[in-house]
Amino acid sequence: MHDNLYFYIKRRALMINYTSQNQLSLEGFTHPFGQHLSSDNKWVKLAKVIPWDELAAIYSKKLQSGSGRMTVDIRLVIAALIVKHKLRLDDRGTVEMIQENIYIQYFCGFKSFTTKKAFDPSLFVDIRKRLGGEEFDGFNKVVIKRAEQLKPHQSRIKRKDTDKDKEDNGEGLSSNPNRGTLKADATVADQEIKFPTDLNLLSISRENLERMIDILYDANQDKKKPRDYRRKARKEYLNLTKKRRKGKKLLRRGLKAQLQFVARDLRILKTLMEKPDREQRLDERNNKLLDTITKVYEQQKWMYDNKKNSVPDRIVNIFQPWVRPMVRGKDKNKTEFGSKIDVSEVNGFCRVDRFSWDAFNEGGDVELLVKHYRDFYGCYPKVFLGDGIYLNRKARMFLKEKGIEIYGKPLGRPPKEPRETASQRYRKRKKAAQRNHIEGKFGQGKRRYGLNNVKARLQDTSESWVNAIFFVMNLTKLLQIAEKHPGFFVPFLIFLKLWAETIRKIFSKRFLQDKPALLINLV
Repeated sequence: MHDNLYFYIKRRALMINYTSQNQLSLEGFTHPFGQHLSSDNKWVKLAKVIPWDELAAIYSKKLQSGSGRMTVDIRLVIAALIVKHKLRLDDRGTVEMIQENIYIQYFCGFKSFTTKKAFDPSLFVDIRKRLGGEEFDGFNKVVIKRAEQLKPHQSRIKRKDTDKDKEDNGEGLSSNPNRGTLKADATVADQEIKFPTDLNLLSISRENLERMIDILYDANQDKKKPRDYRRKARKEYLNLTKKRRKGKKLLRRGLKAQLQFVARDLRILKTLMEKPDREQRLDERNNKLLDTITKVYEQQKWMYDNKKNSVPDRIVNIFQPWVRPMVRGKDKNKTEFGSKIDVSEVNGFCRVDRFSWDAFNEGGDVELLVKHYRDFYGCYPKVFLGDGIYLNRKARMFLKEKGIEIYGKPLGRPPKEPRETASQRYRKRKKAAQRNHIEGKFGQGKRRYGLNNVKARLQDTSESWVNAIFFVMNLTKLLQIAEKHPGFFVPFLIFLKLWAETIRKIFSKRFLQDKPALLINLV
């Protein structure tokens, strides 16, 4: 279906628009400038190695083909998502970049240069809602499969089964020997939210409650507006936050005051909503926000009464109530606020195996990571590399049963006399140090692509944002492999192109030299 996707869309899905990758060429791209586009540009190179048809087949499953208006070109949608995260632009900046850059327009599948906007920036919200973790995992599988095809046969992990290996092992898969190295680690993708404090969270809740009171209050029906003391509450909050040193007694006094103001506002809102035709004035967003603020008040009141600093499912942002504090114990940030992801890395390509808004122990995911590896590559990994939390007793027994090697500190008390030589211990340390590659991937994602500053505001779009970053990182690795392993015919074609260009220049010079003599003879 992937190979005939363009014809499938033309026959079946009349309302889905897609430009096939076989219909585009660099020489056929028209523009008003005098020179041709350079084939050495990074966007031109990346456009050649991306399997657009396979990616479009995955994306088209989320579209309705028989109803609605014509969709935006699928090639343009996927390319715009890549441009956005590769250049770390916002939604409006991405549309402007496509509008201004001629190479990016070729990358997006345009047949000619245009100064019109590709689409409205608000379309990115629908794209992020449409593409979830399952779709991006399908994208990553297509990219990894493409990279495996570019490598020599000896360097591939996923190989075709020979007649000797086609015996079934009871699980429906061929009995291939273990190959490859699986690296695993977990990290937190921080949301772009203000650092939460109890005092600040109560103040923001109080301000939104006052805004809802203004919506529900009717000057014609209500004789007098309820007194909420908003000026006094704001003044007390500012006087406390401006102090450089806030003692425990001072903070506790300020929290008590803000809790009382929030409780008063909640009582006023409850009274106003009991009146006829008042509850309908609050839209769905405000009703959800009111439920969140009520839960925040209950949590803060419980912590204040019991003199505690933690509570289960603690809300740290009223606009994103699904975000939880993740205690990581890092030197820079001991607590991070965002989603926790469990990532596996193989030969520079990463896949998000688990995405959760709640804290979890990644030590129990070893079997899941190995299963995902086996399902895709058709064999178990030869080596599993992970930190100490992965190598618990249960995981070690599972890996030993599957014949997977591990390099880590053994459990139990160390022996009095070393059983290994110094060179053996050195080789094991070097092998275990290869786990640092996935740490480098996290650094690349956070420093280069903004994995530590997810700007999406919704729960599903945040998951799409995180997965899109790893997808773009995998495309960057795919381009590196394509340049390293161009294949047998690519250097030969480059030689033919240079040879043809040289012949053309030689004949053009001879024609220019003989042109005056030809003109004289004609006269």
